[in-house]
Amino acid sequence: MKLKKIIPISVLLITTLLLGAFFVYENNEPKEKLIMVSTYEILKSFHYSPQNLDDTYSTRIFDLYLKSLDYNKVYFTKDQIDILSSYKTKIDDQIKSNSLEFFNLSVELIDKQLDKIKNLYPTLLKNPFDFAIKEDININSDKRDFCNSQAELEEYWRKYIKYQVLTEIITLENEQKKRQDSLQTAVKIKTFEELEDTARQIILKRYDTRFKRIAKISRNDRFSSFVNAIAGAFDPHTNYFPPTEKEDFDISMSGKLEGIGATLSEKDGYIKVVEIVPGSPSWKQGELKAEDIILKVAQGDNEPVDIVDMRLDEAVRLIRGPKGTKVVLTVKKIDGSIVTIPIIRDVIVLEEKYAKSTILTTNDKKSYKIGYIYLPQFYTDMNDIHGRKCSKDIEKEVKKLKDANVDGILIDLRNNGGGSLNDVVEIGGLFIDSGPIVQVKSMDSPAKQYSDNDKKTLYDGPLAIMVNTFSASASEILAAAMQDYKRAIIIGTESTYGKGTVQRIVDIDRLVSHEYQSQKPLGAIKVTIQKFYRINGGTTQFQGVKPDIILPDLYDKIDIGEKELDYPLPWSEIKSVPYVTWKAAPNCKDLVKKSANRTQKDSAFLLIKEASKWLADTKDQESIPLEITKFRSKDEKDNALSKKYKNAGKSPVPFEVINWTPASKENATLDSVANKRIEDWTKSIKEDVTLYESYMILSDHIKTIKK
Repeated sequence: MKLKKIIPISVLLITTLLLGAFFVYENNEPKEKLIMVSTYEILKSFHYSPQNLDDTYSTRIFDLYLKSLDYNKVYFTKDQIDILSSYKTKIDDQIKSNSLEFFNLSVELIDKQLDKIKNLYPTLLKNPFDFAIKEDININSDKRDFCNSQAELEEYWRKYIKYQVLTEIITLENEQKKRQDSLQTAVKIKTFEELEDTARQIILKRYDTRFKRIAKISRNDRFSSFVNAIAGAFDPHTNYFPPTEKEDFDISMSGKLEGIGATLSEKDGYIKVVEIVPGSPSWKQGELKAEDIILKVAQGDNEPVDIVDMRLDEAVRLIRGPKGTKVVLTVKKIDGSIVTIPIIRDVIVLEEKYAKSTILTTNDKKSYKIGYIYLPQFYTDMNDIHGRKCSKDIEKEVKKLKDANVDGILIDLRNNGGGSLNDVVEIGGLFIDSGPIVQVKSMDSPAKQYSDNDKKTLYDGPLAIMVNTFSASASEILAAAMQDYKRAIIIGTESTYGKGTVQRIVDIDRLVSHEYQSQKPLGAIKVTIQKFYRINGGTTQFQGVKPDIILPDLYDKIDIGEKELDYPLPWSEIKSVPYVTWKAAPNCKDLVKKSANRTQKDSAFLLIKEASKWLADTKDQESIPLEITKFRSKDEKDNALSKKYKNAGKSPVPFEVINWTPASKENATLDSVANKRIEDWTKSIKEDVTLYESYMILSDHIKTIKK
């Protein structure tokens, strides 16, 4: 939810705290100290759940900042961690006293360690590795500790470099085999020794590039990470953005790529896909998914650039580009497999971002006509009150479906990351007579109700809503409200994402005294200021929404969502508000049994369960063999399973899809594009096993009503 006005803060508070200490700052540190103290004071005044400046808060800052310095535990040893840990409960005291002692020490230690590793990796890559030795490596940082000594750290690096060379050898072998199998051109077969030498040169070049990039990490960059830890210790959606050029600042906050249409975030040295924009080149290409990690970026057929440890804005510049050009991403999937994904840059097809509907039925004479509405996001034009908004579009689609005499309506909010709160309220109002939809609470204020007040119901027939792990924020509000009213059957994964908070951007420059004009610009803070609560009193935060009927899902056994993040705000409860449940509430217990009888025997859902377990096992694996025979065997097995489970959830289903005719008959080109979109959508519907089971669940409900 976006607010129009900045919430006022007491400028006097910050000014008073800083004025006395300003003149004792060291010449190179006054701006940093100003930012550090201002950030905490703003957060203390603004944040929904303020943190006391105490040892617990200090420990949070320490842990977050340490992750930013060495998430993979490949630079520091335990001795150095012990030195830094002596400040673990003292950072709060240093903020109070305007001291940067801990920060300065951390920069000194990480720089020394980086210099050592920079001199180490070229030596390790000079000579061939012995891949016949029986040894292994644990690359799962969550499952290993820091090395005990510098010698142990250097031994880990030997294995780590060996692992990367080995991975590159297997990649080269696989590529060579593909060229052989294609028989398109004569292929010169390289010996293992030649491939090994090539692999070492590739890894050497990759690390040369990486350490050149690391060398450019400035004190300002480190300090931004430190202040981000101060902010992130409040909650994971509270962040500090340093003063930079406007373009970079916007990228840092949105991470939205105009060229391929993906929303990215940078965490712990990796560029991670957060969301795929509907209608974008990535969305149309279909392989790039949320939770993927982008490792390398290539322009067309050129050599890829390693982007591990690269700043988000720099990675964005590599990935963006002119319409019609090709970018090739090397991506680590959630199952651990490494794949290359070619994407042709283009503009986003806006129509794919908007709500659309069709009618679903089957060739069974007893089947029902169910209206299917797909809503990829809760969009609205904030700059034009007459602009396009999802609530009006949903209203139009519902009217069309009513005119077609559908037996029920199914709304799909899967992968919908949220958007406009006002539109959620208006959409909810289409399906109830009147009443509250959501409560929004600020720090020390009573909860405010957002209600449907028109006392009209556009559609009063059978209704179901589909959600999944990536349904967040506004999607969760709509699903929760319809569930509380017992108005709709909520169908989906174990729970939705669990983001039930509201953020606001605060410009630090506007809140500090003119006394510090010479130090500006100071940056901005995105701070959590409110929480969403259901009408039954429970928040959607952390726990998300648990569907009435839970279907097997690929990510069932993997922690994804708010609960996976560092220091999320907890679930909480306030008073419920008066509301009247729906007169024809569905019998979900009966529907659960019927659905389970189908899914437990369905080969497509059995494959989803199998794939889910495999994903979890792969993600948690600790030991990787460095003996080439075992490594090859593991690679072949992983590739085979990855291929087997790649299309889990997709299988032909007996849908008959009744689509609307494209609007314009006058423009042949427009008709061609519209028809192609309809064809693609119809194809995806006809292999969506979760959608088909949702159709069957709603059909069971309709059958009960019509008896």
